[in-house]
Amino acid sequence: MKISRLICATSLCCLLVNFTLSAQQRMKNIPAVTIKTLDGNAFSTTDLPLTGHPTIVSFWATWCKPCLRELNAMHDQLPDWQEDTKVKIIAISIDDARSSARAKTLVKGKRWEFDTYIDENWNLKRAMNVINIPHTFILNKKGEIVWQHTSYKSGDEEKYYEIIKKIAEGKSIK
Repeated sequence: MKISRLICATSLCCLLVNFTLSAQQRMKNIPAVTIKTLDGNAFSTTDLPLTGHPTIVSFWATWCKPCLRELNAMHDQLPDWQEDTKVKIIAISIDDARSSARAKTLVKGKRWEFDTYIDENWNLKRAMNVINIPHTFILNKKGEIVWQHTSYKSGDEEKYYEIIKKIAEGKSIK
């Protein structure tokens, strides 16, 4: 009896893992949900400029030190990256309604030169299965998600650059 329960539990676990992986593999594009601009205006993700060039979408929060280091590193590299690849960076803050004003202040203070939005209700975060931040997605010229990464350590931006260069050159990501 114990063995059959173990087999049943293992089978269920495998089924759930396969279902989750299949759902993630099927998600090729950014889902259509409503987020906010830094000024608090509603904004549909269908209006994000995600085609024509490689795009980096980074989920972050004001309280997340690795997130801030990642965005600062990308900001520092952005002029060179844009010259070579025309990459676009979109930062999505997951700060809630109480702390979203801090996100606006922080972005203006840092003078980040990329589009920043707020997902205070976590609609996009949930739809894209973002659990840990920073969570970074890289999209190809068609706006399809081709790579993703969670966490940040110094130097990760070099990997991002390698990937966006391949996309800009029309090469596939493996």
